[in-house]
Amino acid sequence: MANTSTGLIRILRAARYSWQGLNAAWRHEAAFRQESIVAIIAIIITFWLDVDRVSRILLIGSVVLVVIMEIINSAIEAVVDRVSEEQHPLAGRAKDLGSAAVLVSILLAVFVWVMLLWR
Repeated sequence: MANTSTGLIRILRAARYSWQGLNAAWRHEAAFRQESIVAIIAIIITFWLDVDRVSRILLIGSVVLVVIMEIINSAIEAVVDRVSEEQHPLAGRAKDLGSAAVLVSILLAVFVWVMLLWR
């Protein structure tokens, strides 16, 4: 008998869990919704810009990275809150570091867009 934790079944389960994660982020995280909307708009704009394929990929990748970092930040915050609601320096540091990762990704996206579009 085939192992159901490998192959197509595993891929389908992983896809379902990923979809559940995206749905949870959309429902519970305002920052994710805002950054996703900005990313979608930015991605659409890239197709009207007169840029080469590599530049378009960099523009799109930089805004998608912001969304990815927001998902990771939200996961960190959820785990920290699950472990304990009490104030603790390490919990605060974990949340601050996740937030810093989002900020750095936003700064990177702005840098990429400015450098590629500023003529």
